[in-house]
Amino acid sequence: GRQHCRISDQETNGKTSAASSNDFSDPIYKEIAITNGYINRMTREELRSKLAEFKLETRGVKDVLKKRLKNYYKKQKLMQKEHISGDSCYDYICVVDFEATCEEGNPPEFVHEIIEFPVVLVNTRTLEIEDTFQQYVKPEINPKLSDFCISLTGITQDIVDKADIFPQVLQNVIEWMRQRELGTKYSYSILTDG
Repeated sequence: GRQHCRISDQETNGKTSAASSNDFSDPIYKEIAITNGYINRMTREELRSKLAEFKLETRGVKDVLKKRLKNYYKKQKLMQKEHISGDSCYDYICVVDFEATCEEGNPPEFVHEIIEFPVVLVNTRTLEIEDTFQQYVKPEINPKLSDFCISLTGITQDIVDKADIFPQVLQNVIEWMRQRELGTKYSYSILTDG
């Protein structure tokens, strides 16, 4: 039979177990904090080099590169913890990290639109990246990217002008997932930070 996902570490009588999944006293969080401190001290070139080593996007301003590398390490550490503490309830995790239109200061009235739709397919048994999907998206509400957006994401106006609009890209993602038998032969979860 199929294993059931553990939604929480609560026992059936309602008492919380000593090692709750939300317990930040776990040593893994200290490791993550130490790694984050190291990443904060890295130069832009060191960040780009480390991201390239992990086959991650190397474009963007230094703060974006730091966040990307921190997220990568955090996800790796937490997945290792899950792997050690028991089998995952999913065969795959689809890690999504959208890029979107933006303005400096992000005014409240500004409508953000996805301009990059990337998915990294991670095998939960091996913790290896098995495949990736990546397409740019043409924004329709604010079709002209701000200089701030271009600088922040590294995505140029020319790139989005040549891209498909969101409904088509979403269909492409669904087809990509269907070809990999996600949701039919293999169970999966979508993981995003944002």
